[in-house]
Amino acid sequence: APPTALLPHKLLTPYDTAVMTDDLMARVGGRDVVEQLRSSGALDGLFERIDSGEVEITGTDGLLPALLKEALERGLAAELTDHLGYERGESAPSVRPNTRNGTTAKTVDSEVGPFEIEVPRDRAGSFTPRLVRKGQRWLDGLDSMIISLYAGGMTVRDIRHHLASTIGVDLSAGTISKITDAVCDAVLQWQRRPLEAFYPVIYLDAIRVKVRADHQVSNRAAHIAVGVDMDGVKHVLGIWVQADEGASFWAHVCAELSNRGVQDVLIVCCDGLTGLPEAIEATWPQSMVQTCVVHLIRSSMRFVPYKDRRRVAAALKLVYTAPGEEAALGALEEFAESDLGARYPQTVATWERAWDRFTPFLDFPPMLRRVVYTINAIESLNYQLRKVTKNRGHFPSDEAAVKLLWLAICNIEDKRARERDKDQGKPASKRTAPPRLIQGQLTTNWKQALAGLTTAYPDRITPYL
Repeated sequence: APPTALLPHKLLTPYDTAVMTDDLMARVGGRDVVEQLRSSGALDGLFERIDSGEVEITGTDGLLPALLKEALERGLAAELTDHLGYERGESAPSVRPNTRNGTTAKTVDSEVGPFEIEVPRDRAGSFTPRLVRKGQRWLDGLDSMIISLYAGGMTVRDIRHHLASTIGVDLSAGTISKITDAVCDAVLQWQRRPLEAFYPVIYLDAIRVKVRADHQVSNRAAHIAVGVDMDGVKHVLGIWVQADEGASFWAHVCAELSNRGVQDVLIVCCDGLTGLPEAIEATWPQSMVQTCVVHLIRSSMRFVPYKDRRRVAAALKLVYTAPGEEAALGALEEFAESDLGARYPQTVATWERAWDRFTPFLDFPPMLRRVVYTINAIESLNYQLRKVTKNRGHFPSDEAAVKLLWLAICNIEDKRARERDKDQGKPASKRTAPPRLIQGQLTTNWKQALAGLTTAYPDRITPYL
């Protein structure tokens, strides 16, 4: 017997499911159908044939493509019946002379393999199927699979080989590129979406990607901005690719954020790029630019050999954990006058050059310091994105780089969300799923930090509470 003979006569088609009411869908589900098959013993016979190799699961002649073919053809037939207004085998009403006109064979690719379906026609040519659209050569589920593989860092060539070797689908490189390009409109819409009028904290940083331009591959900077809203929730505000990470382009990024609705920012956390504070203040004059303390520590430790790093790090810790600017300056001077300071004067000079952009951090209470002392939140995002981009070699354009980075963020957050769903109901000690990477992540101890900001800057914060 063909595989479709094992199904009950009343199995739902995709078209039936689309038009079915919510009440009926609650009473009939796929699990109920499987239980009926198991109770009747049909599943035992089917799995025996699968185990013996008589029936394949996927592939052109596989079980799943055969089931999907049957479901699609029944759905298409139901669509045509609805379009013509009479059932198959009945006489066509005289007021509607349009009738059935046979079928057309069409091969479609899917997640379970390629298969051929018979698409019904009408004589007037007015029938437009919705289940499998005209010109559609692959099912929508295959689009999702390709986009997911692309977001994971696979190249178009890798995806093509993967589909051919796993499910027997042979798509051209142009077709795969067309499917991934379909998300460009969504990326553009995301990149231009309106933003909040006020963000207490914004983090700015960039990563390097390789892009081919004018037949030459060059390193370019992907600028990323992450904002923390009044509820303490982090959002990726945008991604911009430019030749170099310069203050002038960061000024363009800030201006674009302002054009999208950001009227004011209280604190902007960034690395020590020359000219960046002035570029930020040109857009938000009242904002306070805070140099990332972790970046500052890394820069100052660049001149220290491994044998002395522990001692230098311990001395510098007294500077950035000081209760105020006067105490921090005293700790730095004490380090400069010590044997270590005399041995590594460039370490002291690094802190002195960044002192004006480091000291605002010292006015904050401990909970708020944890929020603004580092851009590690965006550094964690960049680390995950680098794992995706390193597999690509280079991108054909800046738009392709932005597209992949956006898809990678969505893909990472989706994976983590699925893992968290599995941990629901478990005790906290047994939960192993990672938290959100950054998009939608809640800032730790935000309530206490917001209270500190409101006390320090009541005129800036109160209008947005």
